[in-house]
Amino acid sequence: MFETLSGKLSGVFDGLAKRGALSEADVTEAMREVRLAMLDADVALPVVKDFVNKVRERAVGHEVLDSISPGQAVAKIVNDALIDALGGAGAVPLNLNAAPPVPILMVGLQGSGKTTTSGKIARRLAQRERRKVLLASLDTQRPAAQLQLAQLAERAGVASLPIIAGQTPVQIAERAMDTGRREGYDIVILDTAGRLSIDEALMDEVRAIRAATDPAETLLVVDAMTGQDAVNTAKAFNEAVGVTGVVMTRMDGDARGGAALSMRAITGAPIKLTGSGEKLDALEEFHPERVAGRILGLGDIAGLVEKAADTLDHEESEKLALKMMQGKFDLDDYAAQIRQINKMGSISGILGMLPGMGKLKDALGDKELDTSVLKRHQAIISSMTRKERRTPSIIKASRKKRIAAGSGTTVQEINRLLKQYDAMASMMKRFSKLGVKGLMRQGLSALMPNGGRPPGGGGRPPFG
Repeated sequence: MFETLSGKLSGVFDGLAKRGALSEADVTEAMREVRLAMLDADVALPVVKDFVNKVRERAVGHEVLDSISPGQAVAKIVNDALIDALGGAGAVPLNLNAAPPVPILMVGLQGSGKTTTSGKIARRLAQRERRKVLLASLDTQRPAAQLQLAQLAERAGVASLPIIAGQTPVQIAERAMDTGRREGYDIVILDTAGRLSIDEALMDEVRAIRAATDPAETLLVVDAMTGQDAVNTAKAFNEAVGVTGVVMTRMDGDARGGAALSMRAITGAPIKLTGSGEKLDALEEFHPERVAGRILGLGDIAGLVEKAADTLDHEESEKLALKMMQGKFDLDDYAAQIRQINKMGSISGILGMLPGMGKLKDALGDKELDTSVLKRHQAIISSMTRKERRTPSIIKASRKKRIAAGSGTTVQEINRLLKQYDAMASMMKRFSKLGVKGLMRQGLSALMPNGGRPPGGGGRPPFG
């Protein structure tokens, strides 16, 4: 969602990098571009003014104008200012320091993803924090809202408050807290009703629930796609009921990102969590320094490592690592690797977390990287017998025809897969012979055929 802002800011820094020494006029011109980029990204005007003033004040100092690399110095200042605007370095965890059951009040407009987010938070607390969680729907306005939350609770593996028709939201909240106390729950998540727009009846209802339950957290759920409206919603809820944290949903959308940059300054409450997608595991802690890094094209390696740790099958990865060390690698292992890649999500999403990949993503435009070849490879391997997957060398013409018919592919595609597999298997064998020490001594070129040199010896390895 920050791609447009990221592209424009990268253009500003590229221009500064070409100038060598900077004058105050250069900084003023650059700040004008930054201001326009942020306004275009839907950042609130007071936030833009404050941000640009902070950056200009520091950028016209001697440490930048006299710096050897002033373009990089300004980029560093902008990075620090972005982190401050987003709430300061480090994720802000949910406040669970209260006597159990700890009430968490979920508020927001209808359609912001409040009910789904309640289910996501419940799952996260149950699985990661090992807490006993009770979900309660206080939404008596929307038909089947209580039933929806009960189904989400079942999918998340947590309990939901039994539905009793005719109760008011405050009565349901009091019953949820009473059930939480009697049945030994650690946390009670209270999902309030939303409205299509902010009105006094909604605010009165939320105030009454808040007074009855005294929540440790009042989390405002806002849809990042609504841009400046999300900021207005946050302001209204904060003034009416007080917000302790914000959860931004649809962070994977194509919004312009300004709502996230405005949220902390407008409400004073930190963004604590972000959602991207409907799956119950699609919820992440909000790290301002990582988001700033992605906006400036610096990547988010820490986020990528965490994503891998959460999604990849460690047992399967360890088995493959052991096979690599022994120089063994069959088509079952290749299929396992494809499954691991698919678990990580879209390839362009992963690229966005790698430093310097912004320009490659720009070159791709709106297109997702073509991963259909991986799906075809999976289909081909699934159409093989166990013996063929373990010993690919036995796959000759008649077997290729049978596999092609079974997988809906062609013999040529099977030949390409086998050729690719042979190259990978050969690399694994060389790796096992070299060992880690040999690889460190000779470098990655040692894994290439002929040690990275053309057949017949002599010459330099490819890529210099």
